[in-house]
Amino acid sequence: MFGEDPMFLLAAGAAFVSIAGVGWVLSGGGKTEAAKKRVKAIAATGGVAGRGKRVGPDANVQRRKLVQDTLKDLEAKQKKARKKTVTLKAQIAQAGFDFTVRTFWIASGIMGLVAIVALLISGKGALIALAGGVVGGLGLPRWFIMLARGRRMKKFTSEFANSIDVIVRGIKTGLPLNECLKIIANEAPEPICTEFHELVESQTLGVTLEDALKRMYQRMPLQEVNFFAVVLAIQQKTGGNLAEALSNLSGVLRSRKLMREKIAALSSEAKASALIIGSLPPGVMAMVYVTTPDYMSLMFTDNLGRMMLMGGLMWMGTGIFVMKKMVSFKI
Repeated sequence: MFGEDPMFLLAAGAAFVSIAGVGWVLSGGGKTEAAKKRVKAIAATGGVAGRGKRVGPDANVQRRKLVQDTLKDLEAKQKKARKKTVTLKAQIAQAGFDFTVRTFWIASGIMGLVAIVALLISGKGALIALAGGVVGGLGLPRWFIMLARGRRMKKFTSEFANSIDVIVRGIKTGLPLNECLKIIANEAPEPICTEFHELVESQTLGVTLEDALKRMYQRMPLQEVNFFAVVLAIQQKTGGNLAEALSNLSGVLRSRKLMREKIAALSSEAKASALIIGSLPPGVMAMVYVTTPDYMSLMFTDNLGRMMLMGGLMWMGTGIFVMKKMVSFKI
């Protein structure tokens, strides 16, 4: 019989011991206390996959919240900065001049007095001389400041994307941001070199980059500068690839410039029509005055004629203003 065979009994015992050992190992009998703790920790966090599912979204949510808080803070600061950009002192600085507000008002007063005296000497009435003094003392100086300011901002916008590309290439080659800003301050054309020189000098004196960019926005209140300040502020607080962010910003600025030029080309016909229509009344009046001065002189000597001229100027100004708004687009 099989039960009386010693070899059979020995083989059966060995098989029983092997099966029992395998079962003991699978049931966790061989785990140490440290191993049990690791198993519990893995079970609590959901394993490697569980950690990836939990930690990743939490980090993204925190970063998104930090970006939103940064944008809200920047928006609040920019509202305060916009109020400072509309003052006369700020407009003089934005035009690139370094004289004071007091000097501006003195020069305006002198121009107004010269206009009044010139009109009185030429035989014009007191009301016309007063109106000429107001135009010469308040209108022309302001117009000159706004004209210089617009030209300077246009030059800055046309070269700003190229300056950002210089920063991107410098960062990719391993240069720090401050060194890239110094390169632009030394080598970029006007007025970018002046503005970035002020930015670098502010940082040298201990001003933070965020405050220096806020001052730069006050001197140059453009959306392009606002975008640049927002990108740098967010990157400083949340981290990320600055070169990639600035490269995307450069693409956006070039697209805005292309769209602006396209709109200017499409609206050129309307602008030419507005210029022709606006110049017809004074042109016809000048031709009539040259050919028959007695017929047109009543418009300047008679009270009714003066009132008609004032009304015509008012309506012409209103029409030019409306046509300008119709062909002007903000991007």
